[in-house]
Amino acid sequence: MEIQFQSKSESNKQQEQAFLALSPVDRFIAFIRLSNQILKFPTKASTETKSNFVLELKKKC
Repeated sequence: MEIQFQSKSESNKQQEQAFLALSPVDRFIAFIRLSNQILKFPTKASTETKSNFVLELKKKC
């Protein structure tokens, strides 16, 4: 594990460059995973969900 000391803007730029280095498909999958992880954060919003559709991500063999 490496510890780096950098400004917020430098950190954001580094994260953006790493994200844009991914292929478009990998970027989309990363976005879906992040969206799914955000749902796990505690919130005061209603837990009622509407199931319009379901996305299933399957691992490549």
